[in-house]
Amino acid sequence: MTTWILASFAALLLAWALFVFNRLVRLRNQMRNAWADIDVQLARRHDLVPQLVAAVKGYANHEKATLDAVTELRAAAMAQSSPARLYPIESALEQALTKLFALREAYPDLKASENFLKLQAALVEIEDHLQYARRFYNGAVRDHNDAAQRVPDFVVACAFGFHDGEFYQAGAETRQAPGVRMQ
Repeated sequence: MTTWILASFAALLLAWALFVFNRLVRLRNQMRNAWADIDVQLARRHDLVPQLVAAVKGYANHEKATLDAVTELRAAAMAQSSPARLYPIESALEQALTKLFALREAYPDLKASENFLKLQAALVEIEDHLQYARRFYNGAVRDHNDAAQRVPDFVVACAFGFHDGEFYQAGAETRQAPGVRMQ
C-alpha cells in the first residue's frame, strides 16, 4: 500500500514537472518569436535607410554629417542583437532619421519628391509595427519571467536552465515629453 502511494506521488510530481517544463518552453519560444518580430521590423527599417539617404543626397549634398550619422547608426544597429544594448542605438537612429526628415522643409524639391514621400510613409508604417512588436515582446518576456520565477515552478526552471528574458526598455531621452514652444 505504501509503495502504491509513493508511486502515485512520484507520478503526480513527474506529471507536474512535465506540465511546468512544457509551459516554460512555450513561453520561452513565444518570447523568442516576439524578439524575431522586432528583428524583422528593424531589418525592414534598416533596408529603407540607404534608399532614404540616397533620396536625400541628391538634394542636400552639404548635409553630409546627418547622412553619415544615419548610415553609421544603421550599421551599428545591424551588428547588435541584445535588446538592452540595441535600444540606445535604435533610439539614436530614430532621432537621426527625424533630423533627416526635417531636411525636407529646407529643400522644397525634396519635399515634393514622390520617392522621398513613399520612403517616409513606409518608415512611419514600420515605426508603428515596431511599437506594437516591442509591446508584445515585453509582454512575452513578462509572462516568461513570471512563470520561471513563480513558486514552486522556479525549481523546474532552475533545473532546466530557464533564464529571465531581457525587457526592451525606453531610454531616458525618450521618457521625457517634448516641449512645445510658442512663437
